[in-house]
Amino acid sequence: MKLGARVLKTGIAIVLALYLAELLALPSPIFAGIAAAFVVQPTIYRSFVSILEHIQANIIGAGIAIIFVLLFGNHVVVIGFAAVIAITIILKLKIETTIGLALVTLIAIMEVQHDDFVIFALLRFATIMLGVLSSFAVNLIFLPPKYETKLFYKISTTTDDMIKWIRLSTRHATEHQLLKKDIEKFKERLIKIDQVYLMYKEERGYFKRNSVSKTRKLVVYRQMISAVRRSFEILKRLHRFENELHQVPEALQMLVQEQLDCLMSYHEQLLLRFVRKIKSTNEDDQINHTCLDHKEVTDIFMKEVNKTRDEEENNGYHLLHVLSAMLEYEEHLVHLDTLIASLQSYHEEDNHVSLPERDFE
Repeated sequence: MKLGARVLKTGIAIVLALYLAELLALPSPIFAGIAAAFVVQPTIYRSFVSILEHIQANIIGAGIAIIFVLLFGNHVVVIGFAAVIAITIILKLKIETTIGLALVTLIAIMEVQHDDFVIFALLRFATIMLGVLSSFAVNLIFLPPKYETKLFYKISTTTDDMIKWIRLSTRHATEHQLLKKDIEKFKERLIKIDQVYLMYKEERGYFKRNSVSKTRKLVVYRQMISAVRRSFEILKRLHRFENELHQVPEALQMLVQEQLDCLMSYHEQLLLRFVRKIKSTNEDDQINHTCLDHKEVTDIFMKEVNKTRDEEENNGYHLLHVLSAMLEYEEHLVHLDTLIASLQSYHEEDNHVSLPERDFE
């Protein structure tokens, strides 16, 4: 288990909420700490949305609590019915993620009934809102997330690991069951990449210039994810048709191996070029100049398919699955190349990515 930024921010928010509640001499400061624990979010944007939703939900919870206590008292049945009403309203407003804290507010207010109940209720409400605001302040000030660095690191490491497996697969050096397990792990890693991409996408630029640059970067990162998914598709097909590919002519096996080696080298260099680890290339010096073009590869594959058309074995037809994956992979890499070149041409000063020194899993 790793101690992440969100865990630290939660602890800091609770401490801040409790300290401020005690400093302001609010009754039951523990409720400020509870509220702070509910509201911490992984991104600043989500924190902003969350605080607006929690303010609405807490007003609903506090309002219903005050009305029900004044009209019906604070019997346990009344509290339960008030909770049902509060949940119904919150669900109607589509802010269901705030139900937990809204119910805490409602129950905290309805637990006592005395002459100064309204003042007591307002103080409880203020205590809980102090916790909400403390979490928001911590999200803004402490440990700002670097989702761009995290995103690129995950894409880069996943791509590297996938390329290693593809190289081993084309040389028939993989262990079938071990690769099968790693394919499942790759699926999980791709899901995590999508999640980090969404978090990075949610972060807003504060200046128009930064916003335009980030929009272009989002397009590049989306294409990076698309390219790594194409490489994953190749790995799955090499694994699925491992035996069939092993039975095709050795010359064709070498063609698949060399073409994929070329494309994967192209992919690796694109990622390095994005972080300026290697110099940019011009149109006359393409990175993938050693790769065969679509027509050459397709013609060679189709000749093999035609040879096996009248044979009992249909190994040649399985090659079409690998061929289509290779062609898609190349198309996505070429498009990624174009996007990176465009980004570095128009936003030369704003496309630096800091590489982390540790794993972000």
